[in-house]
Amino acid sequence: MPSQSRPARWSTRDIIAADAADRAYPKLPVTRDLELTHRPSRVTGRVVSFTESQRIVLSDIDGTLHEFKPHAGVLLHQGKPVQLVAGGWSSDTAPAYTASGSVDTGPVRARTAQANRIWVEGIHDAELIEKIWGDDLRVEGIVVEPLHGADDLPAAVRSFAPGPNRRLGILLDHLVPGTKESQIAGHIVDPNVLICGHPYVDIWQAVKPEMLGISAWPDVPPGHPWKEGVIAALGQKGDPGRFWQAVLSRVSSYRDVETPLINSVEQLIDFVTVG
Repeated sequence: MPSQSRPARWSTRDIIAADAADRAYPKLPVTRDLELTHRPSRVTGRVVSFTESQRIVLSDIDGTLHEFKPHAGVLLHQGKPVQLVAGGWSSDTAPAYTASGSVDTGPVRARTAQANRIWVEGIHDAELIEKIWGDDLRVEGIVVEPLHGADDLPAAVRSFAPGPNRRLGILLDHLVPGTKESQIAGHIVDPNVLICGHPYVDIWQAVKPEMLGISAWPDVPPGHPWKEGVIAALGQKGDPGRFWQAVLSRVSSYRDVETPLINSVEQLIDFVTVG
């Protein structure tokens, strides 16, 4: 009986179901730089991190990191499905990672500050960016500066005088159609300026609510101070600065914040570090 054809782009479930009759995959000890292909996504890369049955990270030809669950039969070695085992892998051979998910290359002297800049709306934004991406930014010599509000952004950009060797990345809160922030951003058109944002009213909301032990950030009625409304809704006391420090203490890596923030910050870093 001819074998059933498989979809061109397999999911992990497709593979496990299709291979149910043949689970005896050959065991393959994982070593650093071993080349593997992830069958569902067709990503091919070399191993940079591995925890048996929990996590494998591949670095593709462009140096982009891809994290997968190393289920038996889901990864290919030399075109054949295998079951990955620790083998000679040890914590000594596995690289460490910075809070942003970059491979930690060890102590590196901070680069002299470059002319390029990243602007964020306030001090809380700057503190969160520093906690997650600070190591990467120091290596590149990129300074993050708080604006303390975006109302005068067009004038501030003109004063900065962007140019090919003086690029400016700007991170705005609540950058969605119809907001004040989107209207401000619309007045800035310069190839040496990139404005990215996230949909959250405040940078606080970019922290995953489960990090605080809640299912969602509270809704604050329009016209009410958002930070104070959140604090009251959560039954907390104290000023916003103190509460923010408690929130920030729960953040240790990019995994603790929402994807729209990660995507925007990564775009800004790429923009100001190009070349």
